[in-house]
Amino acid sequence: MFLSVFDMFKVGVGPSSSHTIGPMVAAARFLDHLRALPFSVAGLQATLHGSLAFTGVGHATDRAVILGLAGIVVDRYDAEKAEEELARVKAERTVKPEGLPLLTFDPAKDLTFDYGPALPGHANGLILKGTDAQGDVITQVTYYSIGGGFVLTEAELAAGKDSDDGPPVPFPFKKASEMLDMAAESGLSVAQMKRANELTRRSAPSLDQGMARIWEVMNTCIDRGLATDGILPGGLKVKRRAKGIHEKLMAERGMNMTAPHTINDWMSTFAMAVNEENAAGGQVVTAPTNGAAGVVPATIRYWLDFVPGARAALVPDFLLTAAAIGGLVKYNASISGAEAGCQAEVGSAAAMAAAGLCAVMGGTPEQVENAAEIALEHHLGMTCDPIRGLVQVPCIERNGLGAIKAVSAASLALRGDGTHLVPLDAAIETMRQTGADMSEKYKETALGGLAVNVPNC
Repeated sequence: MFLSVFDMFKVGVGPSSSHTIGPMVAAARFLDHLRALPFSVAGLQATLHGSLAFTGVGHATDRAVILGLAGIVVDRYDAEKAEEELARVKAERTVKPEGLPLLTFDPAKDLTFDYGPALPGHANGLILKGTDAQGDVITQVTYYSIGGGFVLTEAELAAGKDSDDGPPVPFPFKKASEMLDMAAESGLSVAQMKRANELTRRSAPSLDQGMARIWEVMNTCIDRGLATDGILPGGLKVKRRAKGIHEKLMAERGMNMTAPHTINDWMSTFAMAVNEENAAGGQVVTAPTNGAAGVVPATIRYWLDFVPGARAALVPDFLLTAAAIGGLVKYNASISGAEAGCQAEVGSAAAMAAAGLCAVMGGTPEQVENAAEIALEHHLGMTCDPIRGLVQVPCIERNGLGAIKAVSAASLALRGDGTHLVPLDAAIETMRQTGADMSEKYKETALGGLAVNVPNC
């Protein structure tokens, strides 16, 4: 089992990794499929299923599919050009992806939201189709956006392709227990083992440069969120709060009036800054998803700004440790809110952040595993019930509380020697079972919880 640090942390665009990034990736893959066909298509159609249908508008899934089919890709996303292309497609009802002829595509009639039962493979399903000049479907592919921007075709999912098929790695742990055994035998930290695994796929300079960019995008996102105010899009009229809170915290610091408990406000504000940017469709890093994108960067920023002895040179160790934990959660359970509720998103993010913080503060592998377990255990059962399907309420504040829990979990773990009652593997399996038992109303469909009990118009 190998999931790269760059699988868990991907530069993308808001507001959702599974509902925005995933459909854009699926569209790009479908265009490649069309380019490889021995015949040409004349038009395109798309159908959204399950959670992609129920919360698709709030999560900008329709927008993502349109842009993806127009040939715009996530890693080269330009907000201004995207808006121009979106307007053009809606007006002219055509797309012209590179390497393909002009294709008819009218979002008003060729993009369908199917509110019936979800497709069998996953709660986030979409079918992309190519048609002939008469509008008859002559090729189609079913894709599943399985969380965190990961995408599989129906055939890949059936064949079990959600796994690694690259060269062997020196530390192939699939469970936290295996991770701890390998750490004890090798004498290496979790970050050192993870780094050794990564170096089987890329050079050391490439790894280091990539992680530096991940942190740069995360940190820039925090700063951008702290400097921006206004109303978030989507119709709920949610006001950005991070900038105002940050200004008050800075003023209090200047007057030497900061109470000890306000450190929680700093952590929350860092996280909220990221998730306000995400809600506005800005550039974020999946960590492991967009909906939970604020927890890890907020925890790193807290550590760098407030913990004595913190050094930016250790940020890669934080990211590598966090990615190792995130990989265990994804492999053995889920990081998708549509599959297992918000415990799979903010819960996973908190476990990753707690592990990373524990590691850079000198924690042993046993303490790192303990920190991740504490954070995940105390998110178990958390539902995903976004009001109007927007990644705003309760998502933005929830990231702040996730960061606070992550820091508390790391601190508690560092106070002990790593021995504890509930193993991380048990917490991950419990999260998987809880997600399987959870009503569909509470899994990113906006059909239950806060989504129906709070007026949203």
